[in-house]
Amino acid sequence: METISIPQGFKLTPEQFDQLAQVDQIVRMELTKDGELIIMSPTGGTAGGKNFNLYLDLGIWNRQTKLGQAFDSSTVFILPNGARRSPDVSWIKLDRWHQLTKAQQDGFPPISPDFVIELVSPSDMENQRYSDLQTKMLEYLDNEVQMAWLISPATKTVEIYRYKKPVEILNNPATLSGENLLPGFILNLTDILS
Repeated sequence: METISIPQGFKLTPEQFDQLAQVDQIVRMELTKDGELIIMSPTGGTAGGKNFNLYLDLGIWNRQTKLGQAFDSSTVFILPNGARRSPDVSWIKLDRWHQLTKAQQDGFPPISPDFVIELVSPSDMENQRYSDLQTKMLEYLDNEVQMAWLISPATKTVEIYRYKKPVEILNNPATLSGENLLPGFILNLTDILS
């Protein structure tokens, strides 16, 4: 197996990213609005289990309410600024999702999710990528994501990002509310923040 080293700041066009993503589907990648290619580290067991539970909890709520479409971390969205982003967990209101064509839904959907969750993994903390995640959360808001949660088990904090509102930081919260965006969705954080 041949390996390549990708220099930091390596840039691609959106079309090159799309071609690369079709060829190498075992690597999680993102593309910034400036064309910088980001290779995502594989998830370790602890973070993978927590991500699964986040997705499962949102998925169960979504199946019961049928208010939207939920997505896992392998879904790449084309944001209005041109970035290709893959949140750990995301959700789109059903009426917005149905505005896309079948081809758009089958490919990288050209739409911002309404809601995203990013989980700070141990490798994010070790490699000082926390500030990159905070920047990514602001990018989501700049692209009209309505609400985003940045959950850090290591520090037992949650940063809540809301469209056109200041960031709210919670220390060791027991639950999070989906508020008006996700009515009735309450996320229990007991296992996530442990």
